[in-house]
Amino acid sequence: MKSPFKRILSLLSAPVLLLSFASLPDRANFSGEWKLNEGKSELGDFGRFAARTIKVDQLPDAITVSRTAPSFNGDDVTTTETLSFDGKESETTVFGGAKKKSAAKWSDDSQSLSITYSIAFERNGQTSEFKGTETWTLTKEGSFSLVTVSSSPRGESTTKAIYEK
Repeated sequence: MKSPFKRILSLLSAPVLLLSFASLPDRANFSGEWKLNEGKSELGDFGRFAARTIKVDQLPDAITVSRTAPSFNGDDVTTTETLSFDGKESETTVFGGAKKKSAAKWSDDSQSLSITYSIAFERNGQTSEFKGTETWTLTKEGSFSLVTVSSSPRGESTTKAIYEK
C-alpha cells in the first residue's frame, strides 16, 4: 500500500509533467530594418506617402517603430512611436504637429500584430480625422506584410505594403 505522501506526490506530478510540455506560442518577431518592395506592394493612391523603411525594436512587452516616409514637400521624415502590448493607447506627434493615438494587440496565435490608430489633422481651421488598422504578418518568404484599412473624409482605402530585410 502506498503512503499518503507518495499518493499525493504522484497525483501532483502528472499535471506538472503535462504542463511542462505545453508552451505559449512564440510571437512573430518583427525586429530589424525593413525596406519597402514597391513591386510586390499594392499601395493605391497613398503610395507616394508609404514608409520607405521601417525600423523595429521588439521587446517582450512593447514595440518601438521608426518609419521613414516622404513628406508632402518631398523630404524624408522619420516618426517613432513605442507601443505596449497591453493595449494601452499611446500618443505621438506626426506630420506638421498632428497627434496620432495608437494601440497594439497580438492575434490569438501571436503570429500577427494589429495596430489601431487615429490621427487628427488641422488645416485652415478645420480638423479632419483619419482612422485605421494595420495588420502586421511575417510571410513564409521572410517578408513583412503590412495591410492597412483606413478611413478619412476622402473615403475608405486598403493598402498592402511588403517589406524585406
